[in-house]
Amino acid sequence: MPSAPHWTSLTGTDAAFASDLGSVQVVDAHRLPILDRLSIKRVLLVPGALREPQWNVNANQLAYVLRGQVLVSILGDGNEFSSFVVGPGQMYHVESGAVYHIENVGEVEAEVIIALRSARPAHFSLRDSMSAMTDAVLGNTYDLPASAFDTFARPPGAQIVRREGAPVVEPTQRRPNAHLFDTEGQLAPLSYSYGSAHLARKQYWAALTDISMYSLRVRENGMRAPHWHPVTAEMGYVATGHARMRVLDPAGGLDEYLLAPGDVYFVPRAYPHHIEVVGDDEFHFLIFFDQPTPGDIGYRATASAFSREVLAATFDVPERLLPVFPFTPDDPLIVPRRNPVDPVDPGRGPAGPER
Repeated sequence: MPSAPHWTSLTGTDAAFASDLGSVQVVDAHRLPILDRLSIKRVLLVPGALREPQWNVNANQLAYVLRGQVLVSILGDGNEFSSFVVGPGQMYHVESGAVYHIENVGEVEAEVIIALRSARPAHFSLRDSMSAMTDAVLGNTYDLPASAFDTFARPPGAQIVRREGAPVVEPTQRRPNAHLFDTEGQLAPLSYSYGSAHLARKQYWAALTDISMYSLRVRENGMRAPHWHPVTAEMGYVATGHARMRVLDPAGGLDEYLLAPGDVYFVPRAYPHHIEVVGDDEFHFLIFFDQPTPGDIGYRATASAFSREVLAATFDVPERLLPVFPFTPDDPLIVPRRNPVDPVDPGRGPAGPER
């Protein structure tokens, strides 16, 4: 699958694991070298399938359920245990080192998008970790004879396996949980006729310490205005719709991308960028950040921060010919698009307009 400096396809990436029970696709720094402090996975599970218990070595993770219902069980530091059901539009958080599993307890295929707080995440599986120990060691651990483990097979972990029998979900597993956040059930903190943003960040979800996510929808009459994040990297996943993104690099290069469902993009800290709808009524992005509360500086507020004399000198334009910039003390996340979309330049970016 082709890629470019800031862009690749997650759904078009060869699966790290695949069987008739589901698949795992990964975009990390091996696949997209510009990634820093963030990577992303897509997990598909058929009904009755589960992702075997495992734990991340070097990354907290933040996951969004696009389709289906999954049961998440987590055993964390200090033997703190949580088990809860996550449905479409909801998210869960797992701390690095906590052992967890996810299981499809619904009637349709489950699709989960997972962001990890490392560009090169690593993990252990429970099966591989148990297989590394002898029967005698396991027997001593569980106060059992070594022969109790004679039937244990020791091939590598399968990542996705099938449980025997129907899943059992207890009523308590549908209750609120500190690791669970109803992103789309949140009253959108930012909502306009031309777009909205649901915000999974520390202000609303105390469990987040080094990662966050915006569920961003922008309609055809709106635009994510040019901006940059001073101390925050941004990694986005296209859930639905088509969009154009421009990213400027410090050497003056401009990359333009036509983004389609399943695509992933990455913008390093402080790189200017902007996003707008192309050819659809709306796009929906899952945008992950490497900070619990991302901040940005926008072009609009920047024009208000400096005097007209400074701006005139900067742009080599007589002051009288400068546009009348609206005074903007706080930059808006989304702005209305009063001008028609620029024509698509098929010579830019990794893909032509047919995408």
